[in-house]
Amino acid sequence: MTGRGFLVSQPSTSSNWRGKSGAKQLQSAINAAAFQKEWFQQIRRRVEAGEPCALVGADAPQEILRAMDIPYIVNQWWASVVSSRQQAPRYLGLMNARGYQPDLCAYCSLAFASTLDPDPTNAPWGGLPKISLGIPDLACDSQMKIFGLWNQEHGVPIYPFERTMLVDPSPMNWWDKNRHDWEELYQPYRLDLMVEELKGLVTFLEVTTGRTLSETKLKRIMDLVNEQEEYSKLTRDLIAETVPAPISIVDSIPSVMIPQWHRGAEWAVNAAKMFYEEVKDKVARGEAVCANEKIRLMWIGRGLWFNTSFYQHFQEKYGGVFVWSFYLALAADGYARYGDDPLRTLAARYTNLTEGLNVPPWNAAWYVNEAKRNKIRAAVHLASSDNCLDRGAYFVNKALEDAGIPVFEIESNNVDSRTWNDEEMTKRFSEFLETRVL
Repeated sequence: MTGRGFLVSQPSTSSNWRGKSGAKQLQSAINAAAFQKEWFQQIRRRVEAGEPCALVGADAPQEILRAMDIPYIVNQWWASVVSSRQQAPRYLGLMNARGYQPDLCAYCSLAFASTLDPDPTNAPWGGLPKISLGIPDLACDSQMKIFGLWNQEHGVPIYPFERTMLVDPSPMNWWDKNRHDWEELYQPYRLDLMVEELKGLVTFLEVTTGRTLSETKLKRIMDLVNEQEEYSKLTRDLIAETVPAPISIVDSIPSVMIPQWHRGAEWAVNAAKMFYEEVKDKVARGEAVCANEKIRLMWIGRGLWFNTSFYQHFQEKYGGVFVWSFYLALAADGYARYGDDPLRTLAARYTNLTEGLNVPPWNAAWYVNEAKRNKIRAAVHLASSDNCLDRGAYFVNKALEDAGIPVFEIESNNVDSRTWNDEEMTKRFSEFLETRVL
């Protein structure tokens, strides 16, 4: 996009650049990271004792697996762990060396690539446990091919999780209606199809693992998810209305995203509550992540897992604070559903989950609404060309620009540091702030 974004196709020329993690301030973020490490080791122990373990797409119905007590690992979450430990270039290189095409979606394929290492002792946190089954979410075209490699290389049976697509985008303010008015919003025929898809998944899991679904347990999980996301909404709204911002996305992303992978668990509700109360306390004390805040920024796209310090780089010189990412905003608007039938209510969640984030015009309308709510001055859009979910970036960027919010688009990969030049990107974004925002 001429004048708006930049392609970063050359890696950093600095031999000592290894990526950095942003400095966390919230105890909820620190606690969540510690909990995740311990949880992962528990999963490894359960699998070593003979239990099955599922690898699932980020938008697959994890509540079903939780209700059936089937351990699972989110494919994209593991990619973020690998990337944050600066292992992605090596693993993706191993995959490319075996003849797999280099432009596979790195976010979706990195977990598979990590299994090709002849020396698994190098893997973060001891490496993935043995995967017994896979549930790709076909909202991304690449996932079926990538999970097909899991089947081909490791004999993992898969259940491709499908969904219908948005046909009628009215009304545009889906975020105001999806908690309670979802039957009308998503249309009965789409919900009927999703219910059957969920029933098929349950049958697959029962046959594959020998475990059964308790509707009572599923209902309890749905209630806990709603409780968790109401805290997310309170936190999102509090950050949006507070100037200067009490925290940046370096804290908000782990504080909200790790509990999201555990939604429906008591721990996740307590973690979301702790996050809200910490932010509320900071606001009450008048604490700010950047007292000299001048520019409120939004980060559109997946987290830059190998270099989260980039989010904090522009605070001191420009007063530029990344106050918004979709992780907290989607938790606030995308997940809560209220209804008496747990399976149909769950169907309402997954009928829409990717549409509000990735499908024009609903996503464009949501991003503009969020930008206005959060008093955003400029946006950064990380739009990777190797991921089909980012190919609607033009519509999002245009909607924001039309609303008076300049957009800096980066065509790079969020987990593969080989496509990132830190010095060049820092320079170009600084120029963007100086010429288009300040």
